[in-house]
Order: sequence, then structure tokens, then C-alpha cells
Amino acid sequence: MIVLAGGDIVLPDRILTSASLIIDSTRIGSIEPTTRVDATGATIVDATDCYVVPGFIDVHVHGIEGHDTLDGGSAIAEIASRLPRYGVTAFCPTTVACAPKELRAVLAQVKAARASRPEGSARVLPAHLESNFINPEYRGAQPIGCLRSPIADPKGPRRIEQGDPHDAARAFTAREGDFTANDILQVIRSSRSDVGIVTLAPELPGGIELVRSLVTAGHLVSIGHTGANFDETIAAIEAGASHATHLFNRMTPMTHREPGVVAALLSRQDVAAELICDGYHVHPAMCRLAITAKGVDGIMAITDGTGGSGLPVGSTARLGGRTIRVSEHGALLEDGTLAGSTLTMDRAFEAIVSRFEFSIVEAATLCSMTPARQLALAGFGFIAEGAVADLVVLDRGFRVVRTFIDGREVYRNGGVA
Repeated sequence: MIVLAGGDIVLPDRILTSASLIIDSTRIGSIEPTTRVDATGATIVDATDCYVVPGFIDVHVHGIEGHDTLDGGSAIAEIASRLPRYGVTAFCPTTVACAPKELRAVLAQVKAARASRPEGSARVLPAHLESNFINPEYRGAQPIGCLRSPIADPKGPRRIEQGDPHDAARAFTAREGDFTANDILQVIRSSRSDVGIVTLAPELPGGIELVRSLVTAGHLVSIGHTGANFDETIAAIEAGASHATHLFNRMTPMTHREPGVVAALLSRQDVAAELICDGYHVHPAMCRLAITAKGVDGIMAITDGTGGSGLPVGSTARLGGRTIRVSEHGALLEDGTLAGSTLTMDRAFEAIVSRFEFSIVEAATLCSMTPARQLALAGFGFIAEGAVADLVVLDRGFRVVRTFIDGREVYRNGGVA
């Protein structure tokens, strides 16, 4: 038994100040409104001047501290071992578009990591595939040679021209390489339980049909890296898409006459949207607007973190095998293209409170409860009696002091517990 004594306990609807939380085995046993608890034989952890929040769940993270999900070997395990120091207790390993061989290898790692979690590591959830089925005009740092349309254009492959994203999407039916769209779909079919989220552009040929197929198979379909218009986005939602990848980034913007993807996502409460909460990928004012429009139950704070996260400015790492460099505001490809963030979840939490001006309770919902609900993780993402004891102790600057997973301390400021 462990007692977190004297801290401010962040509940789903309020903060219980100077209170104590009792961890009984893997669950939260009780929450007491006192600083002292009579618990004979219990380990007492002084949480005075700290917040106790539910463990962070990052549904979109490519890597951390020099490790990328597509590095091969034990990359997923390495990432899982490093995330608890940033308050992450569960995460969806996220991949950029890649060839079937690489996708098969990373999903094998995900399967192994889910089957047996090493002590001290974050929970590995089913993967998030920023898939091959995205619009090349909105690819960002995604490798263009790995992109495919779900079905071939009957007119045959054509050269991609700059301009109308729909023209690009229709033209993008085949690329260099030796694999097809069906090869990628076969990998997904063979690893159903280890693929949680699939990001795609619904305006691609066969896009809506792919949404329906993936949803029927049990995957969360996420709208992202897309040049869709408002109506096409609504059609994807009606087909079953219920997730949105990094709202505002790499999608058609919202204007008063062309509402685009963004307005469609903000207007529908049956879609939960990711938001990169570093204040750079999306301006703080726009973050406030989005969270206010959808409510904290409709937005998930994410990092979109890369192997550059946790490294100093000027460091290099990899993203899907390509070199990225850590800059002041994020990770960059060698040509200067923004290639994800260097954000960590503890800093996302801090930004939500200090820069976006939401409450600590709301920040906990955005970082923990909403992603848990979106992924149907029963008992996770909130603090209450009987809930899973995945917890983070934060100091007043929202720095991680301790992290608990399944009721066991896995990280203590200064090193692994």
C-alpha cells in the first residue's frame, strides 16, 4: 500500500486540496480529505505542494530521446522506458508512412510490448499509423515515395502537379517502389489488434470506402494530412471516422466561405480531435478557440513528439529513417520542413494551463481522460476510487516528480524508481 499524502488531488470535476490518495495494489483504494492517513505498514510519499493527476496518455508520439518507432530492433521498448519521466503512462506508438516490411516489423514490436510490459515502462497501446493513404499535397514530413491511393484511378497514374490538392490526390495512384496499397492493407489485416488508429485522407480515390472498411474492422479512423473540403470531411464522419489527426496542421484551413476540414471537425461532437499543445504548431489563441468550441471532452492533447524530444537544440535524430534536427520550435528535416514536435506531455500540460489559460482540471481531462475515453480504456484517465493507479505527481511548475503505473512507482525525479 502507498499513500500519496498532503497533495492536491485533481479529480474529474475539482481539486481536493491537501488531501491523500491511497494506492491499494494496482488500483486507487481511497481518497481522503486529510493530509494524514492511518495506514499501518504503508509507504508514505510526501506530496505536499504538488498536484496528483491521472497518468498522461499520448495517442500520437513517434519517439523520444533519440529513438524513433521505425528504428527497428527494440525501438518501441526503448521509447516506452523513457516516457514515464515525462508523466506518460500509456501511449500509441506512431509511425510515418513506410513500406510493408517496416510496418510489419514495428507492429511485431508493438505486439510483443503489449504482451509483456517491462517494469518501469509505459503501457504500449495499439499503434497509430499516419498511414500511406494521405494526400501528397498535405504530406508535411511524410515520405512521398511511400504514399498510395486506396484504389487505382481508372485513368491510370499521372504526374503530380502543384496546385489543386484534389488533382494531386487523383493523380497519386502509384509511386516508385515495389509495393501496393493492398500490401499495406494486408499488413494491417494481419495485425488487427495491434493497430488502433489509422490516419487517412478521405478525398483520395476509394477513401470513403476505406473509412468504412477500417471502422468495420474495429479501427479508429482519423482524418488527417488531407485536402478534403467541408462536405468530404462530413462524408467521412458519416462513414465512421471519429478521430482527427493534429487539428489545424496539414489540413485545409477554415475560412468564412470555405469552411474546410477544420470547421467540419469543430462542428461535429462525434469526432475527437488531437491538438499539438506546444503553442507553436498551433497558436495559443487558436488552441483556446478549438478547445472552447469542442469542449475538453472533444480534444486530446498530444505531443506529435519525435526522436528529437528530450534532446537539446541542435541535436539530430531520425524520423522514419530520415535525419531531423532539433530547433527552438520543433523538429526539422534537412530541407527545413517541420517534421513534428519536440514536445513532451508534461510541457503540454503546462502550456494548457499557463499559455492557453485553462484550469488544471481541464488540463487533466485533455491529457488523460479524453484520450482514455477515445481509446475505450475503462478505468483509466481519471482519479477515483477503484480506478487504475496510473498517476503522476507534478510540482507547482508542472514538472514530473513521480510516476506510478499499476500502483508501482516507475519514475522518481532524478532517475528511474
